[in-house]
Amino acid sequence: MNSAEKAASVANAAPWHALPADEIERQLNVDPAQGLDAADATRRLGTYGPNRLPQGKKKGPIARFLAQLNNILIYVLIAAGFIKFMLGLWLDGSVILAVVILNSLLGFLQEGRAEKALDSIRNMLSAEARVLRGGAVRLIPAEELVPGDIVLLESGDRIPADLRLVDTKNLRTEEAALTGESVPAEKNSALVEEKATVGDRENIAFCGTMVLSGRASGIVVATGSQTELGRINQMLAEVSVLETPLLRQIKTFGYVITIVIACVSVLLFSWGHWLGHMTFVQLFQAIVGIAVSVIPEGLPALITITLAIGVQRMAQRNAIIRRLPAVETLGAVSRICSDKTGTLTLMEMMVTSVVTAEAAYDVTGDGYALEGEVKADGKPLGAVSDVLRRMGHVSVLCNDAELFEEEGKWKVEGDPTEGALYPFAAKLGIDRAAEAVAAPRIDGIPFESEHKFMATLNRAADGEMLLVKGAPEVILDHCDRQQTAQGPAPLDRSYFAREGDRLAAQGERVLGLAWLPNPALRAGGSLGPEDLPRSLVLLGLVGLMDPPRKEAIEAVRECHDGGIRVTMITGDHKITAAAIARMLGIGDGTTAVSGTEIEAMNDAALQECVRDVDVFARASPEHKLRLVKAIQANRQVVAMTGDGVNDAPALKKADIGVAMGIKGTEVTKEAAGMILVDDNFASISAAVKEGRTVYNNIEKAMLFLLPTNVAQGAVIAVAILFAFTLPITAPQILWVNMITSVALGLTISFEPHEADVMQRPPRAVDRPIVTRFGIWRILFVGAALVLYTLSTFFWMKSHGASDQMARTAAVNAITLGQVVYLFNIRYLLDSSLSLRAHLGNRFLWYGIAGVFVLQMLFTYTLPFHAIFDTEALPWAAWVWLVGGAILLFFVVEIEKLVIRCVPALKAAVTSQTGAGVGDEVVR
Repeated sequence: MNSAEKAASVANAAPWHALPADEIERQLNVDPAQGLDAADATRRLGTYGPNRLPQGKKKGPIARFLAQLNNILIYVLIAAGFIKFMLGLWLDGSVILAVVILNSLLGFLQEGRAEKALDSIRNMLSAEARVLRGGAVRLIPAEELVPGDIVLLESGDRIPADLRLVDTKNLRTEEAALTGESVPAEKNSALVEEKATVGDRENIAFCGTMVLSGRASGIVVATGSQTELGRINQMLAEVSVLETPLLRQIKTFGYVITIVIACVSVLLFSWGHWLGHMTFVQLFQAIVGIAVSVIPEGLPALITITLAIGVQRMAQRNAIIRRLPAVETLGAVSRICSDKTGTLTLMEMMVTSVVTAEAAYDVTGDGYALEGEVKADGKPLGAVSDVLRRMGHVSVLCNDAELFEEEGKWKVEGDPTEGALYPFAAKLGIDRAAEAVAAPRIDGIPFESEHKFMATLNRAADGEMLLVKGAPEVILDHCDRQQTAQGPAPLDRSYFAREGDRLAAQGERVLGLAWLPNPALRAGGSLGPEDLPRSLVLLGLVGLMDPPRKEAIEAVRECHDGGIRVTMITGDHKITAAAIARMLGIGDGTTAVSGTEIEAMNDAALQECVRDVDVFARASPEHKLRLVKAIQANRQVVAMTGDGVNDAPALKKADIGVAMGIKGTEVTKEAAGMILVDDNFASISAAVKEGRTVYNNIEKAMLFLLPTNVAQGAVIAVAILFAFTLPITAPQILWVNMITSVALGLTISFEPHEADVMQRPPRAVDRPIVTRFGIWRILFVGAALVLYTLSTFFWMKSHGASDQMARTAAVNAITLGQVVYLFNIRYLLDSSLSLRAHLGNRFLWYGIAGVFVLQMLFTYTLPFHAIFDTEALPWAAWVWLVGGAILLFFVVEIEKLVIRCVPALKAAVTSQTGAGVGDEVVR
């Protein structure tokens, strides 16, 4: 077995983070001083393949487009269009064909965008790598890296493969995109326990992440698809995008209505043929008229336009929708799984707590912004004590970060923890630039992970001073006194240890600050870690954290009021996650489950766990994906937010994935259905409100279209059943369909929010788009319209009108009936007997005006008479028509009144529809 085969036999099987470096060198058969030779590297490249992520076979554009036609409602539309072309109705057939093409194009574009998510991950790979080959350092294409290669890293490098670190010097990497942590990861070469999660593997440098500072060397232990990034890529490729609830419901509805139409058509044709009062051609045309009238061919266009209007409204709320059906999905969301960093929090470190020997303080503010104040016992400080002022001096002088404002946003260059100390000093009234001039740095000890502190020697007007900050346990070991208002006093170590534990339990990162005036340091040469004296004076402790967004707290409360559970899934530590969740009001404030606990659960146990727990910490990409699946298994509609590559598989699997627009990676943006422009959780709540309104409007539109479609078909069906002249012909029905679907139906798409829309529970995942109440309303209103239309037809015939004139009156009757029913349907249960209630949607009046003009042309112009075989009506006929329409309006209002007045009926209807009763509409 050659070296390449030997390496291949152990690669991808060993827990590299839990093995000593010399054991890894032995298993991968590499000399760390020489690296691989060229021949061995070539053999291994043939064994492992190039260090790049695999690219699966893609469907061609034609296949992708044709796949969009695989939908029962599309089949029905195509059949309806074909029949209309056969009948010579070219305009109607063309409209239906345009709707089919538009829907297919939307799906085609959506699928094309989804494939870009995988391309975005591939673009994260480094282009080049510095390796040790044959004892010499060489720069090679990253694709040529193989397991066993020795890679050298320095600040600014993108890590080209998964490396087991063997030698590090103050190495810190940016892993937020992979692990979700808001602070840089400090790396070393020490062993890590085998069950450690990705975020805890401190001796592994992961492919695709960045080196922020320091340098290191490491052995390549995984390349291409075997890296952590590659595993995420594979997970993303395997996750199938779920159909939205609306699309599932429309598909079911399409099957039902197709079966109903087919059965009714066969029965009616058989009955009419047996009666023999119509020729075969007349009967066939009548049956086709029924089928075409009942098919809601305007529904796909209406749904598409309603969703598009929702997209526009959401864009005004900083939520960009990438996939049109995702608009409606938001309205069904019953659980929002949110990443912590950057979504619920600012992704900016901030000093939030301060402890001195004499007091504890709280610090307010907003991330890196300089505004805020220091409070004691909840009250602003009257005057800044000398101890606090000295802590401010250490914060600005013992600091290597840069804080600057860019386009109205404060940004940090360097360590975020150090950057957060500048706003803290500013809140104490300390000017950073003035302090740097008054006490310039003359020497220093840079921070390194080996000694965990930073120190600077500064020269002030009254002498030199040594300023130190670092890990609290290290600082305490170097202090023998503590600063008080009266001067240095003996150190109370146990007090500061307890306070440090208290801050850490709150999820805060703790730093100790100390100083020493006029230190006795060795003369000459640069200071080193061993020069730090053990006679420092402790100033105090500061607690830092990535604070919750203020608006996110209110948004979480609004979601809870609307029956939506908010769950935090983060890669951060358990204590930090629990503390932030407590501030946001997520979960019970104490319970949190870690990634290792998730791994110990099977799917059934995890499904039970997610019913009660809302905070999950140290979660890997696999954990997040499993959590989303477990929640969906509990029949909940899930929205998942995230910004890192580690979030992408879960975002794709969720019913709707929500990516961050500012700090999110391209991978998450491509995998998501919605992008938050402002990275703000509050925008999700606003988008859910829009989504609920969109669904409400679609539901109202269906309850408007279907009764009128049923009435049109029923008018012809009754004529066939009872063997009398058709009151409306097939072309006339198509005319009514066209103007009511376009001019009237589309006005419902612009309906505003109802006031209690975010106080209603989310609709059930299995709730049909047409409920039992919806079926009743369709049949009730449909019957009323049939009665109104037939009575008009026979009333005209009884007064000596020709068939053409009676049909003209019948067409106007059914059209006027739909106009007045449009006022009824704007409120499913609430009363429509109010002019003010109908002033919130100006498009309603535009639509009615359009119908009036079209009906006048239909009734009184010769070209329309020739096309539709109609006659002009006498003006006296309009008294009957208008009176009948008004009567129809009150009939529906009486039905709504009865439901509102009978508690059992009202409870049954509201449980099905979720509609409020007596709600005002938001203008």
